[in-house]
Amino acid sequence: MSDDVTLVERAAGGDEAAFGALVRRHTPRMYRVALRITGSAAEAEDVVQEAWLAAWRSLGGFRHESAVSTWLYRVVTNGALAILRRRKPTISLDSPEPEGKSTLDSALLAAAEPGPEGRVVRAEEVDAVLRAIGRLELSQRVPLVLRELEGLSYEEVAEVLDVNVGALRSRLHRARVALLAELRER
Repeated sequence: MSDDVTLVERAAGGDEAAFGALVRRHTPRMYRVALRITGSAAEAEDVVQEAWLAAWRSLGGFRHESAVSTWLYRVVTNGALAILRRRKPTISLDSPEPEGKSTLDSALLAAAEPGPEGRVVRAEEVDAVLRAIGRLELSQRVPLVLRELEGLSYEEVAEVLDVNVGALRSRLHRARVALLAELRER
């Protein structure tokens, strides 16, 4: 968003209202990414808070080589991965869902049969998919979350993860195969 660039420039100049606008605009998606990577609401909140602190400190150095949202995704993804590296390799799959629907959530719920029973069945399917994603290895989960749940383009995800698009497509293919295997096992 071009007005994100304006907000970053104003915030870099000390405009706290501009920074607040960035926070309000991007926090929900950043939180969803952090939650789906860490599997913990408390850790996701910490990651997002730390990401915003890091963003505030480095606003003046933002080079506009990528979109502001891509830069923020990279900061929050790196923060979430750092937390996972510091803790035991277990992930809580019982975390509450964040507010707002992701791309996958919306698509699956839109395809639900009409009526309350269809919505319940579809909600259970969405929950099963999200739990299966939570069981994937990080190298598969992170690109899948960014691409399929958050709707980032291949180029944006590749930039966030600092890989080329070909490598990303390969990771996503392996992630999708692993996800299907997880879903078939359950």
